Amino acid sequence: MTTTTTLKLPAPLKARIAPLAEAVGKTAHAWMINALEAQAALAEMRERFIAEAEASAAEIDAGGPLYAAEDVHAYILARAAGKKAPKPQPVRRARRR
Repeated sequence: MTTTTTLKLPAPLKARIAPLAEAVGKTAHAWMINALEAQAALAEMRERFIAEAEASAAEIDAGGPLYAAEDVHAYILARAAGKKAPKPQPVRRARRR
């Protein structure tokens, strides 16, 4: 189901959209729908990323495991190269005073 929404575009923006849409064989309307869908997807991904980062930070604050960046990087590079690599081991936390 679709609904109607009116957008009032500044003339310069409308003039920029027309040739971009034509270049990909779409109407300006279809091009704008695709642009809005893409931006909505990016905003949703950004929100998920932030939520995951906040959850990870809370896990660490609650005493969750920490890993040395160089160990993680070496593991990722080895796996990307198709090599077997041992998973990084958590590092010991310094005691707080």
